[in-house]
Amino acid sequence: MSDCLQSPHHSSPNSLPSPDAAALAVSEQLERRIRDEMEQTGGAIPFDRFMELALYAPGLGYYVAGSRKFGEAGDFVTAPEISPLFARCLARSAQQLLAEIEGGAILEFGAGSGLMAAEMLAELGRLDALPQRYLIMEVSPELQARQRETITRQVPELSARVEWLDHLPDSFSGLVVANELLDAMPVHRFRIRSGCAEESFVAWDEAGFVERFETAVSPELDSGIERIQSANGALAEGYVSEVNLRLPSWMKALGTMMERGAVLLVDYGYPRSEFFHPQRTSGTLMCHYRHRAHPDPFRWVGLQDITTHVDFTAVAESGVAAGFELLGYTTQAHFLMASGLDSLLAGSDPNDLVSHMELMQGVKRLTLPSEMGERFKVLGLGMDAGQRFSGFSMRDLRDRL
Repeated sequence: MSDCLQSPHHSSPNSLPSPDAAALAVSEQLERRIRDEMEQTGGAIPFDRFMELALYAPGLGYYVAGSRKFGEAGDFVTAPEISPLFARCLARSAQQLLAEIEGGAILEFGAGSGLMAAEMLAELGRLDALPQRYLIMEVSPELQARQRETITRQVPELSARVEWLDHLPDSFSGLVVANELLDAMPVHRFRIRSGCAEESFVAWDEAGFVERFETAVSPELDSGIERIQSANGALAEGYVSEVNLRLPSWMKALGTMMERGAVLLVDYGYPRSEFFHPQRTSGTLMCHYRHRAHPDPFRWVGLQDITTHVDFTAVAESGVAAGFELLGYTTQAHFLMASGLDSLLAGSDPNDLVSHMELMQGVKRLTLPSEMGERFKVLGLGMDAGQRFSGFSMRDLRDRL
């Protein structure tokens, strides 16, 4: 989930701090679970399946087991932990949309620690724009419990509005929001060999998990790479990268569900021309463990995040194919500033020096190009939304997609 460029340390896998015995025991259980599946399928599994198990295997995967992930005590820090002003700016977008949709709700995917939900609800309360329901799609029982505790602690008077889901509703009107969700979707890895695409598979040998590139078997991989090369030109011999083949079906499910409303997606990534830049020959795969970034997805499986950057051109194409209109695409810095970040900061009490300085530092991390401001992007999709979010008014980058 976390951008490798946010992490304070880039480490070699051998220099990482060691997990404790309990964590290693969980990792070993997951390792056996993955090896069992490999044996059942002929000795190797596609990389996207390995990534899915490493992150989401029931009771064992990184996002569903009990280790702390978010914040200074975890593996990475996300925007809602950096500053409450991030969620307050998103709440302004929700206010704009919900004013036009009677009975509209908010649906957040992967709510992390629950801080973003709590801050958005608090801000919407201040704006007299509360939705009747704030829905959270969360696959992890442990994170559900943490989100419940955070929301109950931060906004106890609003906690009754929050509902956790284990599947998408049949119909929905309102705002769907996801911060650092797409980067944690399992991806297919590929390598160009003699002008053709080879697919990444994960196998097991005496040294542990290993990656092997073989003839592609996953449906849509060849056609996905053909689209990339038709837009960007032929990829060089040995070029390795990733493609998210699950994105179209996820977006189609959102389009089927959406009666009226919009989707705001915040993540780190590039338009296709930059994602598959000729010099980006090794892809964007990165792992995160205790605020250290490294490139080995097979280290302590289940105890570290595995992430890739987002191809925002693919996101826009999938959204339009699912029936959405592309409402906007811009940097996080421009979106937040156009959503009232400056006025929210100015509204803080300068006499409370510690709190004011914390807010100032948070704003810098959210907006400076050397921090998150340029690396993170915001993409908006609408369906009969009737609303152009003010967050896209300062700088519209749709022509780069």
